[in-house]
This record gives sequence, C-alpha cells and structure tokens, in this order.
Amino acid sequence: MTSVTAGPGTRAPAAPVAGGNALAGTRTLIRFALRRDRIRLPVWILALFLSTLMTANSFRTLYSDPEDRANAVRSVDSPAGLAMSGPRHYLTDDGFGSILSHQMIGFTAVLVGLMSVLIVTRHTRAEEETGRAELVRSTVVGRHAHLAAALAVAVLANLALALLLALGLAGLGMEGIDTAGSLVYGFAHAAAGLVFAAVAAVTVQVTAHTRGASGTALAVIGIAYVLRAAGDSGTNDTLSWLSPIGWVQRSYPYVDNRWWPLLLCLLCATGCAAAGFWLSTRRDVGAGLRPQKPGSPTASAALTTPVGFALRLHRGLLAGFGAGLFLMGAMYGSILGDAEDMLAGIDEIEEALERIGGASVAESFASMVMVVLTVVASVYVVMAALRPRSEETAGRAEPLLATGLSRSRWVGGHLAVAMGGGTVVLLLAGLGFGLAGAASTGDAGLVPDLTGAALAYAPALWVTVGVAVVLFGWFPRASQAAWVVPVYAFVVGYLGQILQFPDWMNNLSPFGHIPRLPAAGMNWTPLFLLTLVAAALVWLGLTGFRRRDLETK
Repeated sequence: MTSVTAGPGTRAPAAPVAGGNALAGTRTLIRFALRRDRIRLPVWILALFLSTLMTANSFRTLYSDPEDRANAVRSVDSPAGLAMSGPRHYLTDDGFGSILSHQMIGFTAVLVGLMSVLIVTRHTRAEEETGRAELVRSTVVGRHAHLAAALAVAVLANLALALLLALGLAGLGMEGIDTAGSLVYGFAHAAAGLVFAAVAAVTVQVTAHTRGASGTALAVIGIAYVLRAAGDSGTNDTLSWLSPIGWVQRSYPYVDNRWWPLLLCLLCATGCAAAGFWLSTRRDVGAGLRPQKPGSPTASAALTTPVGFALRLHRGLLAGFGAGLFLMGAMYGSILGDAEDMLAGIDEIEEALERIGGASVAESFASMVMVVLTVVASVYVVMAALRPRSEETAGRAEPLLATGLSRSRWVGGHLAVAMGGGTVVLLLAGLGFGLAGAASTGDAGLVPDLTGAALAYAPALWVTVGVAVVLFGWFPRASQAAWVVPVYAFVVGYLGQILQFPDWMNNLSPFGHIPRLPAAGMNWTPLFLLTLVAAALVWLGLTGFRRRDLETK
C-alpha cells in the first residue's frame, strides 16, 4: 500500500469516520486542548478575575463616601470621558457596582476577547500550519472536530471566568454590588468572549497563517471598541449597537440587570460559529479561503539580510501595534484638556498626581498615562523578542542555521526589529498623544514634549527585550516568563501610584527608573544605565543560545 501525504492546498486523505460523523473525536481533542492549556488558561482567567476584584476593592478607598462617588460620576460625564468608559445611563447610579461596570466592562471585554481569539487560533489554524491537524485527521477524527473542540474550550474558559467573577464580586459585601448584578456582570464578559471566539472561527478559515487569522480577529475587536466609543461619546448611540462590546455594556449590571442584550451576543456567536463550520468545508486542510499571492521570483536585497528578513516577518505585528498605539495615544490626548475637571474631588488620584509633580494637572496626568502607553508598547517588544522561540520550535530555524547564517546574526535580526520597532511604536504613541493633547488644550508645545516623553521609555523597552532573550537563550522552556515584566510594570507603575505601593516595588521594574516626563525634569543617567543593562542582557542571552541545542517540537 502506498502512503500519500497531502500538503497545503490538497485535500487531506482521512480514515473513514463511523457513520460519517464530522464531530468524531471532539471529546478527546477537548481533553487534549485542556491539557495543553493547563497553565495558560488558569493564568488568563485568574489574571482577569484578580484584577477585577482588586479594582472593585480599591473603590472602598477611592470612593469612600457618597460625595466621592458623585464626584467620580461627574468626572466622566463628558464626550471624551464616556468614550473612554461607557454609556451615560450608568451615571444615573453612583453605587460601587455601577461605577465598576462603567469603568471596567469595555476594557476587560477586549481582554476576554483576546483570550478567546488566541484559544481558537491556537487549536485550529496553528495545528494546520504545523501539520499536526493533518496527522490527527488521518485517524478516526471528523472534519469539524478541531474547530468544535477549540470553541468548546473557549466556552469552558469563558464560563469559568463568568462564575468566578459572579461569586467573587458577590462575596465582597460592598454596597451596590449584589448577587443578581454580579451574575449579569460575569456573564456579560462570557458573552463578549463567545462572540469573538466565534469571529476567530471564521478568520481561521480565511487565511492559511495563524498570525493572519489572529490579527484579523483582533482587528474586529478593535473596530468593535472604536464603534462603542464613538457611539457612547455622542448623542446618538446607534454605533454602539453595532458593537458586541456595546451590547454587553447595555446589560447594565447593578443598574438594570438586563439579560436580553446578552442574547444578542449568543445569536451573533452562534451565527459566526455556524459560518465557520460551513466555510471549513469550502477549503482544503492547511489552506485558506483567500488564495495566496504568488511571490516574487527573486528576493529583494533586504530579504537576504537577517534584519531585512526579520522585518518582513514582523511587519504586520509592527504595523498593527503602531496604528493601535497612535490611536490609543490620541484617545488619551483628547481628554487631556478636561483632565483637571475629570479628576477633581478624587482624593487618591489627586494625591498620586501631586507625588508625580508637574506645573499643571494635565502634565501630571500625562505622565501617568505615559506608563499605560509604554506598557502596551512592551507587549509588542515581548512578542517580537519571543518570535525566534516560535521559529525554533516550529522547525523553521534549523534549515536557516544549517547555512552560513550564524546563530547570533539570526537572533540579532529579530532583536534589532524588536528594539527598533519598539522605539517606533513609542514614537507613534507619543505623537498621537501630543497631537490630540495639543488640540484639546490649545498648547502646541505638547507635541514635542509628549513625543519626547514617550521616547524616554525606549531604554526600559530594551531591558524588557534583554530579559526575554536571556530566558530564550538559557531557559527556552521558560521564555513565556518574559510576560511578567510588562504585567508587573503596569501593576506597580499605574495602579501602584493610586494604591500607594512602596517605592522599592517600583524600583524593581525598568520602567520605574525613567524620569516622569513631562511633569519631571530630564535625567539622562538612568537612561544610560538602562541601556548598558539592556546590552549586557542581550549579550548574556546570545551567549546562552550559542551554547545550547535547538529544540524542535
């Protein structure tokens, strides 16, 4: 008997499935996926759960009396404030639950959507791209088993998060946070997650590449957030009704406790999932519905260099983060002119701004926002710095290194794009922040000031890359621990200012040593020292990579 191997673009032979069951083997694949994600999923769920509980619990201090809560409600009652938070109807109630829902749902729904998208793409398109799906489907496994298993895991993860949020918030015993509202709050997040998981079920059918499928689904999340923000900031909320994030916000937990907007999410998720299953029958294993364009018969001169080749691999990620951070900076800049009125009366935030310093509230607030922008930029550099690890485990690094290309030059190309791209992303974030801030305050000087303030964080990003390459070089299986750096930076650099964490905690983060521009004066010494630390870490990581064997899954 002759064995035939199907490649991308050819229909893979499969063993006969009893009764023509297209879902055969789904239960086994679900158990396998849960085992593979036994660390990844609990980390996602616990991070979202604990951050929500920490935020809710901090309200006891931030808004300790009714007057503080009334001030908080008034502070966001402007087009810019509503675009950053949610619909105005929440402002009719000044309870802890209403404030929590107003400030958190729009933001956490994006993170839940990101978790759901990554679950689906990891267990569908990534399996096809590596060839594992073809191998599995040569056994008694149905055509739809992989997609059904991925969606089932996404459902389980979102339901687990919903129940944790409901039980955790109801157990806080805070005024205005009751059991009924907590149930709506928790399942609102699950509903948003299911919609975006189903969207990913469609995008994985369109393109033959995991990054393309993830990027398209994440773009849908971004569009949903922008539609929601545009609708909530105006007098007509029609645009918000075009967004799943707008739907879950309009369940109004702790205010009206409406369940029917969540049914819209379920209908949308069902429709998208059904479309994903149908589209999967219109393509071959390993291929996408969108035909691949034929490449150039000859490579450009840039592609023959490690940096040029790495830039080609990273260009989609870099463009996405650059555009996203420019828009994010512009959104924050649009409320800079109203910062003093928005934050008036919130004692803890006013105290945090006073500790930062600055000639005005706008400058101090800009310094605080800069931490958020740079932490998002650090997400890009971690993803870019860990790309060599994914190339290694996928088996694509070994053929390259079998040529005259040295290990240091290969990794160095990716690190150059990570560091240089991170600096460009910071530049775009600061430019967007400065342009919108200048428009909202009438101060044109904010454009160079905020752009320069963003660029000052570049050495901290380089240190983050250094940490990632040390883990990759010496402890490759622990490479994902590099994500601790941006997460820790956000917790101590942003929340720590409000909750008054001790200074030594901030000093453990490379971002804690950057001068708090534009509120503080420039100090070049920490930037120079951080650059030296980054160089030492990169050298150490490259040394470790040269000494170890390649690991190929």
